[in-house]
Amino acid sequence: MKFTSCRLWPALALLISWAAAAAAVGEGSLLDGWHDVWPFRFLLNMLGYSTIIIPGYLLIKYFRRTNYQDTGHGICSPIIKACVFGSETKSGLLDEVSSTPRVEVDSGSPVRQMFKLTFCAVGLQVSYLTWGVLQERVMTRSYGEAPAEQAVGEPDAGGERFTDSQFLVFMNRILALTVSGLWCLTVKQPRHGAPLYKYSFASLSNILSSWCQYEALKYISFPTQVLAKASKVIPVMLMGKMVSHKSYEYWEYLTAALISVGVGLFLLSSSAAHTPSTVTTFSGAVILAGYIVFDSFTSNWQDHLFKYKMSSVQMMFGVNLFSCLFAVGSLLEQGALVEALAFMHRHPDFAGHAALLSVCSACGQLFIFYTINQFGAAVFTIIMTLRQAIAILLSCLLYGHAVTAMGGLGIGVVFLALFLRLYARSRAKAGRRSALPPAQKV
Repeated sequence: MKFTSCRLWPALALLISWAAAAAAVGEGSLLDGWHDVWPFRFLLNMLGYSTIIIPGYLLIKYFRRTNYQDTGHGICSPIIKACVFGSETKSGLLDEVSSTPRVEVDSGSPVRQMFKLTFCAVGLQVSYLTWGVLQERVMTRSYGEAPAEQAVGEPDAGGERFTDSQFLVFMNRILALTVSGLWCLTVKQPRHGAPLYKYSFASLSNILSSWCQYEALKYISFPTQVLAKASKVIPVMLMGKMVSHKSYEYWEYLTAALISVGVGLFLLSSSAAHTPSTVTTFSGAVILAGYIVFDSFTSNWQDHLFKYKMSSVQMMFGVNLFSCLFAVGSLLEQGALVEALAFMHRHPDFAGHAALLSVCSACGQLFIFYTINQFGAAVFTIIMTLRQAIAILLSCLLYGHAVTAMGGLGIGVVFLALFLRLYARSRAKAGRRSALPPAQKV
């Protein structure tokens, strides 16, 4: 196993050569240079992450082999033990502090509960609708001299576009890390038990999925991206079977198939429209597939981590901690951090958009935790499904995306399947609750 990394470098070098050749031959007329080819940028990012992952892996193997948990001592010993070993306490051994338990709402105060629900719904909608609009603005429009009507794939008219998706991911993660860290310091949390390094798996897949999400907007329209994200239930189910060995009901497979049909109708209508704002390129499809796969792994790995007693905010802090480490390391090695900061200096509008994008992302995560804690996952899913529909409408209105009748039918099928899935899940949960024997009163 210790020679695995050595065997990996020739393969990576071969892939880099392929990316450079693709820049010169396949996409030379469309892009400024080989550095603008997304496979090369992806490989550069992965090489940057590997300079942190490989030494970290070797150190973990060393500390475990030398039984550092029992023999280690010194100033850094508590940090090393927390990173490599943790307390190895699973959810079966809970102490008095619960890991963000589900709060039973008080049915005697409907006005107060309606106010809380309105607060959660408005907070989620404002956070993520603003985030979606800004995401499309940053990745598809020019700064400095942006044209009034500029669709995805159209050339810039005197302006300058920001192209480094990884920097935007870093901006989002550093603010989320700060917010979650302050939350953990001010609000009592359960005693942490997981080895910190285990967050790195979810962190790596999380930053890769976020990178794909930003990068895809260079090639596809925002409505296409939203519908593709709605279809991620299919790879989530596949990952659930492979990672967590989960089983699924027939209605879950049926609704997943309906979502695939709806997305297919929308993509076919986009291909037939021949308008720059709705044409889905092959690169965009590949990047979206990468987003769905990486995001599916992230959610399933986080489910695995919740076997340790931890709160959702602790999960948020741990994942964002390693995400910041990976992203800033890669940015510094590529020299991209200085370039991004220089772009912010040249275009103050971009600096404001990037900052607001990060604020919306961090606040949105906190609203997610609070909504699920207060009202459960079903209510949260309804709010976020409505958010996706509104996001598509806003994108079409603000950025002029054309949607044909077939595309509208596809969108309708997708959201019908999502609501059917939600309804079937709530019925299944109600059936399981009614099947339980009533509790005996003492």
